[in-house]
Amino acid sequence: MTSASTTAGPASAGDRGAATGTAPCDPPSDPPGDPAFDAGPVGFVGLGTMGQPMAANLAAAGRPLVVWNRTPVRTGPLVAAGAETTDDPAEVFARCRVVIVMLAGPEAIDVVLDRGGPTFPARLRGRMLVQMGTTSPAYSRALDADLRRVGARLVEAPVSGSRGPAEAGRLVAMLAGDPGDVAGVRPLLAPMCQDLVDCGPIPRAMSTKLAVNLFLITLVTGLAEAVHFAGRNDVDLGVLGRVLAAGPMASDVSRTKLPKLVERDFTVQAAVPDVLEITRLIAQAARSAGIASPLTDVCHALYRETLAQGRAAADMVAVLTALESRSDPDLAPAGPEPDRADSEPDPAAR
Repeated sequence: MTSASTTAGPASAGDRGAATGTAPCDPPSDPPGDPAFDAGPVGFVGLGTMGQPMAANLAAAGRPLVVWNRTPVRTGPLVAAGAETTDDPAEVFARCRVVIVMLAGPEAIDVVLDRGGPTFPARLRGRMLVQMGTTSPAYSRALDADLRRVGARLVEAPVSGSRGPAEAGRLVAMLAGDPGDVAGVRPLLAPMCQDLVDCGPIPRAMSTKLAVNLFLITLVTGLAEAVHFAGRNDVDLGVLGRVLAAGPMASDVSRTKLPKLVERDFTVQAAVPDVLEITRLIAQAARSAGIASPLTDVCHALYRETLAQGRAAADMVAVLTALESRSDPDLAPAGPEPDRADSEPDPAAR
C-alpha cells in the first residue's frame, strides 16, 4: 500500500481541483496505443516501498525508463538496471510522453505536477499520466478534469498488493479512464501486474481500490484480534494456523500475515501510516456517499493507536500491539504524537 512521497507544496489543489488559468486544450492527437505515443522512454515518479520494485520490473522487461524520487538513493537499483535518473521531476515530463506516478497522496502528486502552478499546462500538455497511487475518488475526478483542460489524459491504475507481489510482478491493477487510453497502457502495466481489471470511467478504479482495501484492512485486523484472543486463551498458535490453512478461510493474506503475527515480525510490507490514511479515505468516501462505515471506523481508531505507539515504520500487523494495549494499558509503549495522517476521518465529510 505504500510508496515514496514528495514534500507537499504550499498550495495543494486537493479534492477541489487546480485552477490552471488556461483555456481548454485539445487532447493529445495520438492515443497511447499509437507508435508515436509509445516511442521513447517511460517516466516513473516515486520509488518507495512499492514503486521501486514496480519500476524494476519495467526495466527488466526492457522498458527504457527515466526515473525520479525525492530521495535520490532509491534510484540506485534502477540505474543499475539501465534506467536514467534526474534530480528534477519536470525533466521526466519533458522527456517522456507517458509518466507513471506512484506517490503517497495528493499533496505529493500535486507538487510533482506543479498542479495549480504556472508550469502545469506546459508540463502536462500531450502527456498520459498513469496514476497508480491511492487517493480519494473526488481528488481523482478533479485531477482528470484539470488534465483534460490542458490537453493531457489520465488513467487510474491503483494496485492491490504489497511489496512481495510488487517484487514478483503479481499486483492486481484496477484501471479507469477512456477505453482507448486504458487499452493503450495495458502493455505498459503487464510486467508489473498479474491481472489488469477494467473498472469503467474515472474515478471507479479508485472507488474499487478503496472497497478492496476496506476488505483487506478489516481482514488483517480481524486476524490480529483472532491471534490475540487465541493467545490469551492458551490456544497453540501453530494449531490455529493449521486450522485456518485447512479451512475455507485460507488465503494468500492469512498465509502471509499469520506467520508475521505469530512471530511478531513487524517488518514492513504495508506500513501503518499508509493503512491509517487508507481508512481515512474510505471513511471520507463513505460519508460522501451517505453510508456508514462502522468497521472502517474501528480499524481507523486501532491503527491510530498503533501509530501513536511509535510504529510508523512497522507493518500493519503491528495493530496487534494496539489490541494488546486495550487489554493491558500498562503494556502500551511510549511513542511520539501521531502526524497528520493520524487524524480522525474527516468530520466535514460526515
